[in-house]
Amino acid sequence: MKIKVDKKSKEALYWQIYSQIKSLIIDGSIQHGSYLPSERPLASELGVHRNTIIRAYGELKAEQLIVSRQGIGYQVSYNAAINSKARYGDGGNQPSPQSAKKKSSNNSSRFKLKNVNWDQMIKNEYRDVGEKFDKAFQRQGKNTKISMAVGIPPIIYDEEEIAANIAYILKENGKTESYITPYQGDEECRRQIVNYLRGKGIRAKMSQIQVMSETNQAFDFIMTATLKPGDKIIIEEPVSPDVYRLIDLNDCEAITVPVDENGMKCENLGPMIEKYKPKYIYINSSYHDPTGACLSVERKKKLLDISYRYRIPIIEDDSGSELNFFGNPEPTLKSMDKGNNVIYIYSFALSFVPGLSMAFILAPEELVRSLRYLVSVRLMSLEWVAQKLIARCLEDGSYIRKTTEIRRRNRENFRAICPFLDELKPYGLSYHTPKGGVYIWVKLPTGLDSRKVVLEAERRGLSLIAGTVFYPDKMAGKDKIRINFSHEKKSMAIEGMKIFSSIIQDMVGQNSTP
Repeated sequence: MKIKVDKKSKEALYWQIYSQIKSLIIDGSIQHGSYLPSERPLASELGVHRNTIIRAYGELKAEQLIVSRQGIGYQVSYNAAINSKARYGDGGNQPSPQSAKKKSSNNSSRFKLKNVNWDQMIKNEYRDVGEKFDKAFQRQGKNTKISMAVGIPPIIYDEEEIAANIAYILKENGKTESYITPYQGDEECRRQIVNYLRGKGIRAKMSQIQVMSETNQAFDFIMTATLKPGDKIIIEEPVSPDVYRLIDLNDCEAITVPVDENGMKCENLGPMIEKYKPKYIYINSSYHDPTGACLSVERKKKLLDISYRYRIPIIEDDSGSELNFFGNPEPTLKSMDKGNNVIYIYSFALSFVPGLSMAFILAPEELVRSLRYLVSVRLMSLEWVAQKLIARCLEDGSYIRKTTEIRRRNRENFRAICPFLDELKPYGLSYHTPKGGVYIWVKLPTGLDSRKVVLEAERRGLSLIAGTVFYPDKMAGKDKIRINFSHEKKSMAIEGMKIFSSIIQDMVGQNSTP
């Protein structure tokens, strides 16, 4: 399929692409049943943004020239030969303008019902979105009895303790005005966060703290406040699907860098920055999702040197630097930053009460002012119970004590499931041993497809996440699976690994059968 775009033309790029593909379909050059190129490869080939291709394909769908099939792609539904005869008779000739006008005038008195095309009403970036990760998250507890898919902390805070704390908060903050927190976050909560950061070797002021509901919201608001459509961000690969989806939704472009057991590879960052001129480097520095890797101290130093040299800010996502199995917690990039180049996002998602989500951003005051304004416009108010509860737990020291208990539970679960993985090594399975966190990144034996493994696991009552969702183009990760070991009790985690081990052995046996 040969398509050319003229970026100097006044005609919109998506319309140029749409018009050319439409012509090729109508004249039969692209035949009925054929599949169009995927969005990302075609966008790369033409030098346009993916959303441009999505919009062009949307126009073709609206005219019923193509249909989209989930997990397969865009298929041509228009049959040139049949439709030509149906429209213009056996000769296939278009009617003259005079006859068309006459026919139109005869039918003008008739009313024709036209349904709203809701697919076209939806903005391009919200159409044809990937839903696999969302569905995997929402399926937890519905189709499976054992969850080793989504990162959720263990239940360490008991119900009575939570109820007592909430009762105390309600009693102490009984006035109606106490239920509405400032746009920047509850003052006492931010004060306790500043004290907490001091223990992590990070100096901060309350004016530099912006409380958010969770990490995704924090990252989204930072992009909204600072980026323009088409701006680029360097990210790790593999990476949490939420990261690259948020970048897409902000009409920006992700530039990926590989990850190994020491975190993001930094050797080629300089030339990449010079070539792509990115606005940010985004990094999940501690117990990376999905690989469980930690950015080594040496690479942290290199990354900061690159930031200072190219004057490029870093967004550090820290969702678990305290979740180390042994020794001291991992030092954060922010604690090593001498130039105020690092925007620090901290989440309580893996170390607090499941379902009570809160995160915060530590950033220059200029950016915090913009974020505070965004909160006032988009949210009106931040949820206050989680802020009051976290502030209380930070103040009385229970958060630190409970985090120690969470580390112990995670370590026990990790040690319990590793023997099952080790027993599968003769079959060709391998994995990197993390030093903490909540994930193990598993490489399956040759010939096994992670998507099929996940489906079979779900059929047997175990939920896992296939590796393909952690790659923006979905072209890699078919031989990878992410296993979470933090949420289930030890006995259930062992039961889950028995199921996983049985599946791997069965599938390897089937592949080796002549």
